[in-house]
Amino acid sequence: MENLVLVDRNENWAKVTLNRPERLNSFTDDMHSELIDTLKSLILNENNRAILLTGSGRGFCAGQDLSKRDPLSMSKKPNLSETLKDQFNPLVSFIKDAQVPIVCAVNGVAAGAGANLAFACDIILASKDATFIQSFSRVGLIPDAGGTWSLTKSVGKARAMGLALTGDPINAKLALEWGLIWAVYPQTDLLKEAVKMVKRLASGPTFAYGKTKLAINEAESNLFRKQLELEARLQGECGLTDDYAEGVRAFLEKRPANFEGK
Repeated sequence: MENLVLVDRNENWAKVTLNRPERLNSFTDDMHSELIDTLKSLILNENNRAILLTGSGRGFCAGQDLSKRDPLSMSKKPNLSETLKDQFNPLVSFIKDAQVPIVCAVNGVAAGAGANLAFACDIILASKDATFIQSFSRVGLIPDAGGTWSLTKSVGKARAMGLALTGDPINAKLALEWGLIWAVYPQTDLLKEAVKMVKRLASGPTFAYGKTKLAINEAESNLFRKQLELEARLQGECGLTDDYAEGVRAFLEKRPANFEGK
């Protein structure tokens, strides 16, 4: 059976590709299991200092495969709460908590939980023809996989509410203007630019990157003084690393730093 998730391992980074192109890379139970197992394996490998996530074919991810959640073809109604608690929630939480940068290259449609999977990543790049759709209301659901949180934090209540209630798509240009993504490229350049980005991050101070992720994520809910305390603690940890010593020495010697992520 063909792998539902493809992995391309490089010297210090890895590319992970969702691989159900005939279904726009929509999720099944097996694909969920394969993806999170793959990500955990890569994170545990100290040689992997950054990850690139993308999709095969003409789309990034169309969310949950609804053919596997059709109430009319099931013996009992689906327990969607259980699906979230067992699958999507652990997946997006793992991406948020991962101590390495995760870059997402959205190569086409990102719909429903597929869009919110992308928004859980640290840096999101998109092709000019990519679209983002909170398609949940079209089937009588609410945005999930962190969508109500990430949308509200990124674009504010008014735009988040509009996207969620209408289910209208937005293109990559508008997503960039609204601050949902980092950059937009022609389709032919997307993967090249994404690889360039992930290589840059993989060669950087990845210990500090992990602490930066933690600090920025905590800032969403922390009061200012608590955030200052967190910054002081995390900066103290970074100041003890070999990367900090190398960074200062490289700065003083006017040369590029050779970071090792520790």
